[in-house]
Amino acid sequence: MAAKKIIVLGTGGTIAGTAAQAGDNVGYRAGERPVQALLAGLGGQALPPGLELAAEQVAQIDSKDADFAFWLALHARCAAHLADDAVRGIVITHGTDTLEETAWFLASTLPAGKPVVLTCAMRPATALSPDGPQNLCDALALANDLGAPGVSVVSAGAVYLPQQVQKLHPYRADAIGSGEGGPAGWMEEGRLRLAHPWPSQGAAAAPWRLPEPGAAWPWVEIVLSHAGSSGAQVDALVRAGVDGLVVAGTGNGTLHQALEPALRRAQQAGVAVRVTSRCAFGRIVGTPAHGLPLAEGLAPVKARIALLLELLQRP
Repeated sequence: MAAKKIIVLGTGGTIAGTAAQAGDNVGYRAGERPVQALLAGLGGQALPPGLELAAEQVAQIDSKDADFAFWLALHARCAAHLADDAVRGIVITHGTDTLEETAWFLASTLPAGKPVVLTCAMRPATALSPDGPQNLCDALALANDLGAPGVSVVSAGAVYLPQQVQKLHPYRADAIGSGEGGPAGWMEEGRLRLAHPWPSQGAAAAPWRLPEPGAAWPWVEIVLSHAGSSGAQVDALVRAGVDGLVVAGTGNGTLHQALEPALRRAQQAGVAVRVTSRCAFGRIVGTPAHGLPLAEGLAPVKARIALLLELLQRP
């Protein structure tokens, strides 16, 4: 029998936010309305006949405050529902601030056999023209599409894949994008129109070893190469016991002449170092002269997640 259930996991964010005045799109409190209320606001028109919705409140936070405990709780609920043959897909309501990080973490650690769709809003639920309800409708429709398995993000009518998606604007309703990669497709009246064939995201070759709740994670920080870099921050982090460093280099992954020696000292001390670019678009071409390991095609925040997971797999 075909799976008939769509699971909606609420985590808070602006989509569940409220403000004292309907015209206030900045001075609101994120994560105020439960996910059941967001679904009730759709008026029963969210799914085709024959499908069942089940809602669960995993967290109620402003996504700027997301942490490892939040990721683990969300991962556990996703994994449990994905293993249920009755579940067709999952929708996650999430804040925009760290949406790209959660999307990449889940894409890196969950099997990709069913749709897992993150959605969000840039206007609170109390806004004069909230964007959350349409985003949620689009996400439910995409979660029902078995031709779009794995993790994806839906916002402002566009569908994005987790490796490229990022928050590009602090205020506009179309704040989510994927740079020069563009959308993977668009949601149009409940149907997905693809920009190109849906990629195979694959599944993890083996279950990722993730910490138990409350256990320590590796300590990985992001360092920026900029005019006037000194390397002092790197040296201080190494003395404090950091496990990994992701370096957002200038341009094509280049490093300030004062920063590079500090990174080599960090390597010699056993700290894992990965270099990416601070540029919003594109990826490092070739091998920079410094020869330090690269974070292949990932933005700094996602390179940090990749390094976290890599360090977790070490004995």
